[in-house]
Amino acid sequence: MPNRLLRVNAYTTFDMLDAEAVSHEFTEEALAVLNVTAPRKNPDHVRLELELDNSQLNHLPAHADKVTLTAEQARTLAGELEEYAGRVEAAQAEEGDDGDDESEE
Repeated sequence: MPNRLLRVNAYTTFDMLDAEAVSHEFTEEALAVLNVTAPRKNPDHVRLELELDNSQLNHLPAHADKVTLTAEQARTLAGELEEYAGRVEAAQAEEGDDGDDESEE
């Protein structure tokens, strides 16, 4: 990803996700980096960072979005992620039980 704004290394949370940039005028798809960090010294917040690969975007300049969360907000987000992940897993398990899964032979 040229002109990367977020640092990506072995500790980056996710470095190759499918993402979309959506506006009233367009929707673009690109690979993205999603990272969760906290300051090393005296951590007082959790930071969530997202950057789409600008080489795959036609309408947006290179940029990164960052959200600063309190510990309580980060836990709320983690709980929501767990809840929705459970829904997805349950739905996928139901599909597999129907026998309609094409990957099964």
